[in-house]
Amino acid sequence: MFKKILIANRGEIATRIIRACKEMNIKSAVIYTEEDSTALYIKKADEAYLVTPGPVEAYLNIHRIVDIATKIRADAIHPGYGFVSENPKMASLCEKKGIVFIGPSSSAIELMGNKLKAREFMKKHGIPVVEGSDRPVEGEDEAAEWGKRIGYPVIIKASGGGGGRGLRIAKTESELRRFYGLARSEALKFFDDPEIFIERYITKPHHIEVQVLADHHGNRIHLGERDCSIQRRHQKIVEIAPSLVLSDKKRKEMGALAVRIARLVDYTNAGTVEFIVDSNMRYYFMEMNTRLQVEHPVTEFVTGIDIVKKQIEMAAGMELGIKQKDVRVKGNSIECRLIAEDPRNAFLPNGGRITAYYSPGGIGVRIDGAVYKDYVVPDYYDPLLAKLTVRGETWDEAVNRMRRALDEFIIRGIKTNIPYLQAIVNSDDFKKGYFDTEFINEHPELLEYSSTVDPTDTAIAIASAIAMYEGM
Repeated sequence: MFKKILIANRGEIATRIIRACKEMNIKSAVIYTEEDSTALYIKKADEAYLVTPGPVEAYLNIHRIVDIATKIRADAIHPGYGFVSENPKMASLCEKKGIVFIGPSSSAIELMGNKLKAREFMKKHGIPVVEGSDRPVEGEDEAAEWGKRIGYPVIIKASGGGGGRGLRIAKTESELRRFYGLARSEALKFFDDPEIFIERYITKPHHIEVQVLADHHGNRIHLGERDCSIQRRHQKIVEIAPSLVLSDKKRKEMGALAVRIARLVDYTNAGTVEFIVDSNMRYYFMEMNTRLQVEHPVTEFVTGIDIVKKQIEMAAGMELGIKQKDVRVKGNSIECRLIAEDPRNAFLPNGGRITAYYSPGGIGVRIDGAVYKDYVVPDYYDPLLAKLTVRGETWDEAVNRMRRALDEFIIRGIKTNIPYLQAIVNSDDFKKGYFDTEFINEHPELLEYSSTVDPTDTAIAIASAIAMYEGM
């Protein structure tokens, strides 16, 4: 087993990995920037190393990260999610330097990291994909030709994309022409790759993903599925496990297909195969995420399997130790992402100082957090503050537990999406399990939640204004 792991990430996922290391008696080392110098994860790690330059660039500098791992004699690097987690060059550099990358091989990351290549690979092996272009689309005219061939609406996707970036939905040719350039420029900005392709857009689908685990001894299993359909701007905010819409037959089919895909790709470690499921319960391969997912806690809650520990064990060469027949999904789990943003203002990020922080507890409640009272939320990173995950024996119990937990959660000083999440969880359609990827768009009334201002925040604002005036 490893003696020391360098965590090449920040925030709540760094804290999550640190906790797994502590339980496995492995020393944890982290990197941080000056902007992150007061972050909670630094206090929890055994070692912390300042990296420069820049608040974001430092977490993307693969050579600097690997150099630190070498100097501190770390056996392995855990990339978490985001940043370098799906960078094949990072995995390749670790392979060359003799440091274990806790994730799949660089070849698997490269193949699955390009959506267009992954799509063609799946078609070659008879795996269903949505009708679309089989090569990068060059120019508005070619895009328009594909629009006519496929039929509207269509979706424009970045080949190297993820997280909703470089993605546009066009209902007409004029929209397709207008969005073409926007999608390309966004793809270049976020992924350094302007390639885009076009697919038929399936209306009101469910976004279903299957968690897979694969060791270096040929053992591959799945841990069931998650429904991640509730999204804003194509980014998930509520996830559940298991899905409420799949039959047992479909569930088994999709789980087996996800394992088959992992075998075809020669995949190792933890990964997620994502599907689009239409209203007729036909499913199509969408992409494979070659890393730990943000929403992994819901799967851990219903299976009792620690995915991060399994990642570390498999990377160290250990066998999976679990057969498919051993996996049991029990109960229902819901995860809400608590984000520093203003839902009423186009979900724009909202950083600043947290003046009060109280998290909920009780049976079946889990917090994966990264903030505390007086912590200043920086403007440079994803504004995720914490993940609130609950489990219930039934769907109704899980919903009621999430409602109670959200009511108990207090974050003051900045705007968050907590009131919006409360509105979602309290809505009749959510309670009944009636939601798909259009849920947010079809329920604009959820933005009409009541908004109260805490007296303490008002007093602090007045005091700050007075201090500024007197100092003039």
